[in-house]
Amino acid sequence: MKRRRIKKGPIIILVLVVVVILGLIIGIIKLVPKNNKTKVKTNNTTTTKKVSKEKTKDNYDLREGEELISKTTTGMHLTKYEGAYYVDGILIVNKSYPLDSTYEPKEPYKEITSDYLYGPDYLDKTVMEKFISMKESAKDAGYELKITSGYRSYKVQVDLYNNYAARDGIDAADTYSARAGYSEHQSGLCFDLNGTNKNFLETPTGAWVNEHVADYGFILRFPKDKETETGYNYEAWHFRYVGVELAKKLYNNGNWISLESYLGVDSKYE
Repeated sequence: MKRRRIKKGPIIILVLVVVVILGLIIGIIKLVPKNNKTKVKTNNTTTTKKVSKEKTKDNYDLREGEELISKTTTGMHLTKYEGAYYVDGILIVNKSYPLDSTYEPKEPYKEITSDYLYGPDYLDKTVMEKFISMKESAKDAGYELKITSGYRSYKVQVDLYNNYAARDGIDAADTYSARAGYSEHQSGLCFDLNGTNKNFLETPTGAWVNEHVADYGFILRFPKDKETETGYNYEAWHFRYVGVELAKKLYNNGNWISLESYLGVDSKYE
C-alpha cells in the first residue's frame, strides 16, 4: 500500500495564524494601563493607595498621590498629601489636622540631619528668606527682629508638650501648647518672634511688625478673640507664612481673620 503524503502547506499557514494571534493578544495586554500606586506614610505605618491623576468633579486639580477628603464650609477642597493636610493647596496644621510623625519641611534652610532638632535654621527656605528680608527692613526702620522658636521636630514636641501637661495639667496645656504632631512648628512654616510677650504688638517694634508683616507673606496665626476658631490662646508673637496675597487678605486692615475661618475648617481634638 502507498502511504498518503500529508500536505505541509495548510499546517504551516495554521501555525503562522496562531503565532500572529498570540502576538496581537500580547500587544493588547501591554497596552492596558496598570493601576498606578504610591506609598503614603501615616503616623506609624506605610500603606499603598491608588494615585489620582484626575480632576475632581468640579475640576480641582489634584497632585499625583493627593487624596480628596471633603469640602470645607467655605467650599474649598480638603486634601491629604505626603503626610499633611491642605485646603486648596494651603497647608493646615491644628487640633483637627495633624502632620505625620515623619513629616519634615520639603526644602529646609539647612539640612535636617536628626529627628530631634529645633530652631530657625531648619525652617522652610522660602520662610527664612522672607524673614531675613523683613528683618533687614525692620533694622532700617530702627527695630530689631529675632526668631526665638522655629522648627520643632516630632520628638521635640513630645517632650515639650509632656512637660507643660505635667506642670499645668492637660486641659490648661491644650490652650497654649500643641500635642505632638499637631504643632505648626513641625511644618517649618512658622516661628515665634522676639519672645512670648502678649503685649508685643503694642510695642513700637510689634506695631511695625503688625503693619508690615503681611507684605512679606506672614500672618498673625492666633489672633486676639479668635480662640474658638484657632483652638489656642492669643499669641502676639506667633507668625505663619502663607504668601503675600493670602496674608494681605487675612490682615483685614489690622483686624486679623483667622486661617481657620478663611479656609472653613475647625480646630478641635477628637
